[in-house]
Amino acid sequence: QVQLVESGGGLVQAGGSLRLSCAASGRTISTSGMGWFRQAPGKEREFVATITGQGNTYYADSVKGRFTISRDNAKNTVYMQMNSLKPEDTAAYYCAASPDGWRRLRREYDYSYWGQGTQVTVSS
Repeated sequence: QVQLVESGGGLVQAGGSLRLSCAASGRTISTSGMGWFRQAPGKEREFVATITGQGNTYYADSVKGRFTISRDNAKNTVYMQMNSLKPEDTAAYYCAASPDGWRRLRREYDYSYWGQGTQVTVSS
């Protein structure tokens, strides 16, 4: 079992930055595929970014060039640096882990473990 805890959300003005963290416990995630998803009120949860066990990354078009996913295996933690934030980035952000560390996973059903989410609110 893997437990995931997100942190780093908050309220920020448009154009600002936040860094989300996802701390894992229970087992190492060094070879796991890790992803970030988000869900805005009244909308379905959507893919944001993923990183493979080898460090390969993939982003949704809506965040490409603004968000950066990274991992620190020594800390068993995944991060997402979010720059140039827009009001449409407002959502609850969720971290997820998959035993498949090879593919760039974009679907919710690819992931076995989920965190409880952290709220990001971007004001205009």
